[in-house]
Amino acid sequence: MTLPVVTSQSSNGVDHLPQHSSMRDLLLLAALTVGAVLIHGYHGSAEDAEIYLPGVLKHLNPALFPTNTQFFASHAGMTIFPTLVSGSIRLLHLPVGTVLLFWYIATIFALLLACFRIARLCFGASSAAWCGVTMVASLLTLPVAGTALYIMDQYVTSRSFSTAASMLALASVLQRRYLAAGIWGGFTAAVHPLMSVFLAVLVVLLLFVEWVDHWKPLLFAFLPLSLFPPVSQAYRRVMQAHPYFLLTNWAWYEWLGMLAPLAILAAILIVLRRGRHGPMVPLLKALVAFEVFFLGWAFVISLPGPMERFSEIQPMRCLLLVYILLFLLGGCLVGERILRRRAWRWAVLFVPLSAGMALAQVQLFPDSRHLEWPWGSPGNSWVEGFEWIRTNTPQSAYFALDPDYERLPGEDVHGFRAIAQRSMLADNGKDSGAVSMFPALAGEWSEQVEARRGWKQFERADFERLKARYLVDWVVLEQPGTRGLNCPYQNDRILVCRVD
Repeated sequence: MTLPVVTSQSSNGVDHLPQHSSMRDLLLLAALTVGAVLIHGYHGSAEDAEIYLPGVLKHLNPALFPTNTQFFASHAGMTIFPTLVSGSIRLLHLPVGTVLLFWYIATIFALLLACFRIARLCFGASSAAWCGVTMVASLLTLPVAGTALYIMDQYVTSRSFSTAASMLALASVLQRRYLAAGIWGGFTAAVHPLMSVFLAVLVVLLLFVEWVDHWKPLLFAFLPLSLFPPVSQAYRRVMQAHPYFLLTNWAWYEWLGMLAPLAILAAILIVLRRGRHGPMVPLLKALVAFEVFFLGWAFVISLPGPMERFSEIQPMRCLLLVYILLFLLGGCLVGERILRRRAWRWAVLFVPLSAGMALAQVQLFPDSRHLEWPWGSPGNSWVEGFEWIRTNTPQSAYFALDPDYERLPGEDVHGFRAIAQRSMLADNGKDSGAVSMFPALAGEWSEQVEARRGWKQFERADFERLKARYLVDWVVLEQPGTRGLNCPYQNDRILVCRVD
């Protein structure tokens, strides 16, 4: 059995392609998108959604989060993500969860569309291009070395938009459609300023490899020193809690995940003959220079001293684009030279690969449904409690939780603010991530976390102390809770209690 392919090759082995994808291509991309969602799951309020979703909710209802907004507003104030998503919610008149799911699916589709456009520029056989795109779709939730990133998250953040837009910008550059590239690049900068820096450097390297040294000052124009205050002791504490910032903290397997792509890209460059795959050779050269450039930055930043202040740039996040293009182009080569149009070969590769990725996601969220549809029941005791809070407590309620609540058994990294839509004292998880990007918050964050040292042994007097100091009037506790508190809600995992 063979897979259908239609080619019209030029003398250099690359198709003469229309500027726009056909309806058949779009339908196949839509099917791949649905397949990707089923493989990788959906968790709309997990992990970094705790940082980004409250900004959207605050736009929709300014009365929400009257206290401690700085731990998510610091991100929201630098991107159009909250405005874009909240505007679409108002326009569509649909529930927040439904619109977030729509954007999740749309950004995956846009990423795969960009990958398809790049693949078709580099490969004459459409089966090779589809193999590369399918490879990316199968590996969306693969961790990117030691950067604490996935290729694509299981929820919507500004990075969901910037990743798709960056790839669309790159595809437009390769097609010499510079106006479209500028529009997509501008959108990337507006939705995620940091990730736009990586896109800009890659494009500069792609277009002007031999003059790249003259363009390095552009990077500093985007990153004025005023954004990087001197390092404080509180900020160093945050850095130790986020080892992915510094190469010196990476494990050996994370170093392998960084250096192996570089070796593979170089090997592909040696194997390929110049000009046979359209813009693929210059793209590979640019990718090698791109990773080496940021790897050098990462080494300098990792050295103790004044350069530590630049650690929030996280230069090795350049690997996100490297991984996408490596799996795309590598997958295309596998399709061209091994799989070809043999359906059984495709099944041998992609069935176990997709099954393995799906199993990994199920294990990553063991106490939650694989697909947490916004209209379905939570299936997670912590989420059930947070939803009760949203509907049964005043918007002015101020909560305290275990600073490490997202790591507790059964919680599955679901964000309290994202679900309960209530203010809370700073936590030791995602709020420390905000501090890692905005060091000015370090002192306030450290004070609020330290105030709950020994949380698991807290008695009523300790909660009253928190109330006197921070005006906290509600707490979320693990079972069996603390005697003497009024707890109007409880389930098998948690209690929601008033501090009277």
